[in-house]
Amino acid sequence: MNKIWLHIIRVYIQLGLFFYYNKIIVKGQSSLPKNQPILFLSNHQNGLLDALLIATKTGRFSYFLTRAAVFKKPLVSWFLHSLNMRPVYRVRDGWNTITKNKSVFSNTVHLLHANNAVTIFPEGNHNLERRVRPLSKGFTRIILEFRLLYPNQAIQLIPIGLNYQDPKTMGSNVSVYFGEAILSKSYNHLNDFEATNRIKQDVFQSLTNLTTQIPLANYNTTLDSLNKLKVDFTNPKSVNDCILSQFKNCQTQAVKQSSLKVILKPIIYLLLCLPIFIWRHYIKPKIKEVEFLSTFRFAISITLVPLWLLLIVATVWFAFGFAPSLMFILTSLLLILAYNKA
Repeated sequence: MNKIWLHIIRVYIQLGLFFYYNKIIVKGQSSLPKNQPILFLSNHQNGLLDALLIATKTGRFSYFLTRAAVFKKPLVSWFLHSLNMRPVYRVRDGWNTITKNKSVFSNTVHLLHANNAVTIFPEGNHNLERRVRPLSKGFTRIILEFRLLYPNQAIQLIPIGLNYQDPKTMGSNVSVYFGEAILSKSYNHLNDFEATNRIKQDVFQSLTNLTTQIPLANYNTTLDSLNKLKVDFTNPKSVNDCILSQFKNCQTQAVKQSSLKVILKPIIYLLLCLPIFIWRHYIKPKIKEVEFLSTFRFAISITLVPLWLLLIVATVWFAFGFAPSLMFILTSLLLILAYNKA
């Protein structure tokens, strides 16, 4: 039953992401190993959307180690556990909770031994900065415990680079880059201290090649220059080459307002007036972390918007019959899709 539930949720999320983004670019997916233990290690910019993109683009069901703060409400905790999400505790959650990570990590080791896939965001938190931030060593504890218990088995460490053209905007583009696998057994000859440092270094280097890496020094100035050049942030290699060349070797893209989008905007706003009103006046003002802006907007898009459209469909069906209601829902979906893809 759990697999059926996960299949249903994944298909629904995939459909939601298809409507939410203009384009989702995936690179390196075909080389992902099957029926082997995999530890997906991704940069973390855009809240829950990072996890949803990985969950729908790997071709495998994955367990996610997620910050414990989002599991506080019982109903939310039940739902997240049903999606294979597991809490990881941090110092800010209280010193008394840190000891719980031992059992979380041990359970993760057993999941990997059973050839499951696990996803971790080794930066430890999310941030919209276009750079890979220093990695925490928590994920290396899983690798070290795994080699201690199962020295003859290897974990495939798969770095993932998530690249958003505009992480705060609906209808933008995003790319998912899967890097080359790093075998955990390649660190077996090192002691724990050396292995921890080498793993962090190798994963960090891989992630910087898979996503935009703006140096911390002069970060804002560099970002402003890239924005003025209108670079394609979904192509991290070209952006990093641009930075390294001091903005002399840069690939730019023509950005213009779509006339179709301008025409459709008032129609979409009229069609989705209630969900948009609730979003702007009741939900968006309460979001304290900008990294969760797109997460909550997406949540509204796949919950409140369908319910609102179904309510209108039911009303039209009751008043005018099946054919007009079917025409309404098909036309509405096409208009929403055209607006976001324009």
